[in-house]
Amino acid sequence: MRDQTEYRRGRHCVFDLHVHLVFVTKYRRGVLNNEHIRFLAGVFADVCACFDASLVECDGEDDHVHLLVTYPPKLAVSTLVNSLKGASARQLRNRYSVRTHRNHLWSPSYFAASCGGAPLDVIREYVENQRTPQ
Repeated sequence: MRDQTEYRRGRHCVFDLHVHLVFVTKYRRGVLNNEHIRFLAGVFADVCACFDASLVECDGEDDHVHLLVTYPPKLAVSTLVNSLKGASARQLRNRYSVRTHRNHLWSPSYFAASCGGAPLDVIREYVENQRTPQ
């Protein structure tokens, strides 16, 4: 079992939610460099803080970025993604004048996967072995 201090607490819940996000540049154009990705990590962290979420890790390549974010249960992932993509594109364009396709840095789609905790097989076994009331 995990140590209790690793869980975040809300008024009526205890949680530890993580999501792995991937944003791809429009038409997978290689417009990002190392300096851009470092700058984007700061922007992503600021946006996450506004939503009571936190950026755990951020890295990427010239045509996409990966983010690992921990977030509260009241926050819809799609709301977070919209803010992350909008703010990052705007600030990157203002700071570095990045050439994008028709002023669109990111593809409209994104990848999101829940992650963290025990593997699904372990959780499934734990649930199956619960004492059923008679």
